[in-house]
Amino acid sequence: MEKVKVGISIGDINGVGLEVILKTLSDQRILNFCTPIIYASSKVVSYHKNIVELEDFTFHAAKAADRVHSDKVNVITCWQDNVSITLGKTSDASGKYARISLDQATNDLQNGFIDALVTAPINKKAMQNAGFEFPGHTEYLNHSFKTKESLMLMVSDDNLRVGLVTNHLPIKDVAAALTKEKIIQKLKIFHHTLEVDFGIEKPMIALLGLNPHAGDDGFLGDEEEKMIRPVIIEAKKKGMMVMGPFPADGFFGSQQFKKVDGILAMYHDQGLAPFKALSFGGGVNYTAGLPVVRTSPDHGTAYDIAGKNEADPRSFRQALFLAIDVFKCRKEHHDMRANAIVKKKRTADLRAEDIVED
Repeated sequence: MEKVKVGISIGDINGVGLEVILKTLSDQRILNFCTPIIYASSKVVSYHKNIVELEDFTFHAAKAADRVHSDKVNVITCWQDNVSITLGKTSDASGKYARISLDQATNDLQNGFIDALVTAPINKKAMQNAGFEFPGHTEYLNHSFKTKESLMLMVSDDNLRVGLVTNHLPIKDVAAALTKEKIIQKLKIFHHTLEVDFGIEKPMIALLGLNPHAGDDGFLGDEEEKMIRPVIIEAKKKGMMVMGPFPADGFFGSQQFKKVDGILAMYHDQGLAPFKALSFGGGVNYTAGLPVVRTSPDHGTAYDIAGKNEADPRSFRQALFLAIDVFKCRKEHHDMRANAIVKKKRTADLRAEDIVED
């Protein structure tokens, strides 16, 4: 298999995005696994390279994704402007160039010039000031690829995978946003992703309850009995291995999360608080349900340490490797299915020949 072409959007130029990107790509062994393509400008990359003090790090300035070098780190210049970088602060410029980087990387992903996308952190306020109409990357990519529904999935290198039914919603709106149909939709995406993108045959998924003690038999809320439990029953009838609903505190506290392949939480902090407590610094945000592969590190712009050369690149490195692994896993799954169809056709042809000869 050819090396995977991984596009990288730089995120906020005033944050730690380029720092963790360059620290990751400074390890030449990365080039054995992929062809990295950074969407930015040579000047901005060089500026952050000097901050990180990577004297031996070099890159190839490419005019387009079809002109990259497979054995080098590539930088596609998306703008010629002289950019004012104010490390650790939000600015209109940081939103503007983050959006340009993301737009061009996404366009190349749509046109097949890159195989996967890794997105560095953005500042939502700066993006909105730049005319970005979406709450985040996930919603933007849903729109770009005309996907009705996707799943925010947090993944760690110790096989902890936590998906969310609702993403960025105020707590007061979560219960109203939950429906049986929405939960089953997210569950189906999760199940398919575990099979195809992670290569897990017959994955086991645990659903968390919405309320404390998973409703305590209706005493603390009835969403579990009205929505979540019926989803579990329906999923089991369709052959899925699904359990729950579990009280979130006891489920994580008793280490039950280690016994399943995936966990579906009802809202953001219910899933992400325990996930980050267990895996912070090495977790990855993966958008499941898209026709393309997109990952990102599990941290934000980290303005407080931007420019101090203190950012930990582990999460970005894991995001890069996960993007590579998922792309390969999808391809292998597709190839296996394609070969199975060919074999069935050949078998049918042989049987037809036998009948004619008889």
